[in-house]
Amino acid sequence: MFIKVCGLRTSTDVAAAVRAGVDAVGFMLTESVRRVTPTEAGRLAAEVPPQVLTVGVFRGEPVDVIRDCVTTAGLRAVQLHGGEPPGHYEALRDLDVTLIRATSVASGADLRPGAYGEELLIIDSPQPGSGQGWNWSALQAKPVTGRWLLAGGLHPGNVAAAITALAPWGVDVSSGVEARRGIKEPQLIAEFVAAARSNGPGSTRFE
Repeated sequence: MFIKVCGLRTSTDVAAAVRAGVDAVGFMLTESVRRVTPTEAGRLAAEVPPQVLTVGVFRGEPVDVIRDCVTTAGLRAVQLHGGEPPGHYEALRDLDVTLIRATSVASGADLRPGAYGEELLIIDSPQPGSGQGWNWSALQAKPVTGRWLLAGGLHPGNVAAAITALAPWGVDVSSGVEARRGIKEPQLIAEFVAAARSNGPGSTRFE
């Protein structure tokens, strides 16, 4: 089970995520209460061990801005969360980073992992980062296969059940491990990881 914790802003956040055994950490380089600058993201990414994927999250930024941010921060993955077209993925391919596409069922986008040239797909709530749950029935009726992460409304109390119901390759969390909006809680991160791996295999490294 691949586990990503997104919206990290401090060294304490990073240390808690790494200690809990996550596989990826995300830094918001777009409009968000959890936003960090490319320089801050670079400093935090330097504290992450090499086996943990460092992800820059973008939503609607031009390709040249994304390229500059990723280069400055030294990140190893780019997550596009704004309905960007396939051309964005092609334009970023020469950066030699992992490309992640995030979308929702409600968007009407293709839900096949890799459909836009990405290595990893995230299926999220229509209101990403809100912590609001959403109706998973469409995914139960037409299961997604391959490398995809479930996100949106997950927390330590429901992640195990979600994994049982939908069998994702991984899960992604932000609001569900916060003491209050934008502020991560180390204990909740540890509880989330433990719950996500309670009924299945351990860490799944992305290669």
